[in-house]
Formats: sequence, structure tokens, C-alpha cells
Amino acid sequence: MATSSNSSLSGSSVSSDAEEYQPPIWKSYLYQLQQEAPRPKRIICPREVENRPKYYGREFHGIISREQADEILAGVEGAYILRESQRQPGCYTLALRFGNQTLNYRLFYDGKHFVGEKRFESIHDLVTDGLITLYIETKASEYISKMTTNPIYEHIGYATLLREKVSRRLSRTKNESRKASVTSEENTPVEKITSLVRRAALTQNDNHFNYEKAHNFKVHTFRGPHWCEYCANFMWGLIAQGVRCSDCGLNVHKQCSKYVPNDCQPDLKRIKRVYCCDLTTLVKAHNTQRPMVVDSCIREIEARGLKSEGLYRVSGFTEHIEDVKMAFDRDGDKADISASIYPDINIIAGALKLYFRDLPIPVITYDTYSKFIEAAKISNPDERLEAIHEVLMLLPAAHYETLRYLMIHLKKVTLHEKENFMNAENLGIVFGPTLMRPPEDSTLATLNDMRYQKLIVQILIENEDVLF
Repeated sequence: MATSSNSSLSGSSVSSDAEEYQPPIWKSYLYQLQQEAPRPKRIICPREVENRPKYYGREFHGIISREQADEILAGVEGAYILRESQRQPGCYTLALRFGNQTLNYRLFYDGKHFVGEKRFESIHDLVTDGLITLYIETKASEYISKMTTNPIYEHIGYATLLREKVSRRLSRTKNESRKASVTSEENTPVEKITSLVRRAALTQNDNHFNYEKAHNFKVHTFRGPHWCEYCANFMWGLIAQGVRCSDCGLNVHKQCSKYVPNDCQPDLKRIKRVYCCDLTTLVKAHNTQRPMVVDSCIREIEARGLKSEGLYRVSGFTEHIEDVKMAFDRDGDKADISASIYPDINIIAGALKLYFRDLPIPVITYDTYSKFIEAAKISNPDERLEAIHEVLMLLPAAHYETLRYLMIHLKKVTLHEKENFMNAENLGIVFGPTLMRPPEDSTLATLNDMRYQKLIVQILIENEDVLF
């Protein structure tokens, strides 16, 4: 990503075919404003203050009034002191001079200093960040309010074009083996353009399953200047300047994150495990239709376990099931779960059930849970089936596909009922609480809903050819 306004990408500096596409120009206005923001000036108390908190320095002036603080700071933009409240002893205030007036903020400390959401190692950093924010929001409030009106995010075809052009140029100029060329291309600065490159490339990939996925944004502190990949504007401040998607690495302003489409393309390097990972995140990261652990386990069970007595009801050894979990987390679809390693098919069945139980959002999602329960309570069989079908349509695509595939498999299990003694009702008892959990962690709600959970799965198995 660009690190200053001078390093903005331009057509002439990237390719002679600039007229074919328009790369983004990172907008430097807010960066320039940050450079202009007042610098903090610590006003030291001339006397030694008794009972000064150990986490404050000489900028602490003891118990003084707002008027006294105003006199101390008068005329010095960016000047600041700390004081103890006259009205509430033991409460502390940051008095800061900005815009020819003294601003007072209630100050807190819990190992770090803060007046709002952001927490700082030092008062100096807190004041520096505060002055930047005050200055930019004062000077550019209207500009900031319109930042999202013309985003670059919707016009990122340039990223794929840019990568292809540079790659072609590299391959023409380097007379090396194919393997060496690939290695050198992977290490070119092109990879650093932004995460938009990867997103655009994946969007163009015909093999990528087109499941919609929201970005998993988390507040992030960027080291060095960063620009928003939605609006192309600078992300101002010292810490927590914006948010980063922990699944794909997209960096945007917090306010811009509300406008980013649900088009996250997770980066496999960021997905640390298979179990306990969001279902849609996992399938998009691995570019699979369903979670590979589901396909692998079902394939193994159908190959050698359909006639196993008590399949899915009989438990395998817990430590062996944990071994399978660790194998998938470590090796992904290369995990070896064959009979030579795990001769007891109940271990594989247990690993599959554990995968579903460990999902942060169940296959039958929290959003649809109550609708499924209400559908199960309908007494008329035809109306109940229709209601269940309507709720199925509300599931996220990856959840729907996974549930469909599982029900086809469980239907096959019931076809061997004479050998395995597992009919749709028995499987419903096993898989009801595995596939669906109430949104609120309530034991009473779970107990009350258990018969409906069982009934839902039983109906899904018995009618999989109609419902899916």
C-alpha cells in the first residue's frame, strides 16, 4: 500500500498502457491535515504536587479549577495539563488547549490511559492522537461526511489488470525457468499493492464458489501511513485508525466498513485452523463447495461404515477424535483418516459431529433457529414441510449446501437400518443439538426445544429429495 502522497500509484509509473485502466490515486488531503495538526505541549507544574498518581508525570497540577487550568494553558495551542477535580476528588481531567479554547476530558487509567474507546501507553500519545482527530474533524468534517460517496472499491478491476501487465512484462524480460519465474513474480512489489489485488483476482476465478460472506472487521492499529481501501482516503491518528478484516486483510475506515459489500475472499494464510472456524470463511479460503472435513469424513464413512451398528450413536475414543481434529487443523484436506490409521469408524463419525458442534455459528444458524422451531410446531404435515422449506431458503449458501450434503448422506445411513439400527428418528436425536443451538445460552430453552430439534433433522432426512 502507498505510504505517502508521493508514492501514489499513477498510470505513467506503472504501465505504458495507462489508457486501458485507471489505477487509484490515494487521496492525500487528510494526510496533509494530520501533518498540520498542532503538536502536544506539556505544561509542567512548577511545584512538587503531593499525592500525584504514580502513572502521571509533572504535567499533573493537583486540585485546580477549570478557570485556573484555562489561565495556565491560555494562548498555547496544543498545550495540556492534568488536574484533579475540585468537585470530585480522586477523579482526573485532561485539560487541552485547541481552537483558542480549553477542552476538558474525564481521564481514566486501567494500565493504559483513555478518555474514550482508544487506550494509550502514555498521556503524550493520547494528546497527540486527540489533537490530530480534533484538527481533522474540525477542518474536514464535510469532506469526511462525503468520503464514502465515490469509493474506489467498486472499480477495482484495475488490480487484476495491473498484476497481469506487470507479470507479462516480467516474464518477457526474464529468461529463466518457469519455476524461477513464478518464484520471482511472487516476490515482486506488485503483491504489495493492496489486498484488493487478491480480492479482484479471486473474483475473476471461475472455480471460486460464489458464496456471499461478510468481512470480519476488527479494530486495528496501523504502523506507518495507511490508506482506506474503500474510499482511498488516509486513515488518520496514532492508533486504532481503522479496521482490518481478519479473514482477508482488507483495511478500511471504521465508518467505511458499513458500506463494504459482503464479498470477503478469505486468505488461506490467515485461516489458522479447520475446526472452530466460521463455515463460510473456511470454504471460501479453501475454495471448496463444502468444508473439506465434511467431505473427507463422509467419504470415509460411506466407504467402510454404513453398516456399522449404532453409527453416530456409538462414541469413539475422545483422544482419537481429538487426534483427527488436530490432523485436519494441521494438514487440511491432506489429513489421513484411513482405516490403517483409524480402524474404528466411530472415531471418524465422532470427528464429524465434533466439527459441527465446534462451529461458531451452527449449520442451522442462530438467525434461523427460532423459525425452524416454529415450523416444527406446525401440526399439518404438508404445511410444516412447506414452512421448513421456506426457512431453509434463508440459510447462508455455504450452510445450505453443507446441510443438503449431510442430509443426503444421512438418508444413505437410514437405507442400512437393518444393519446399523439407525433410522431418521435416531439420527435426529443425535444430530438435532449438533446442527442447531438456541441463540441464547439457556439450558431451559435447549431442553424445551430438544424434541423439535430432533423432529427438524428427522424431517430433513426423510424429505431430503423434496426439501433440497
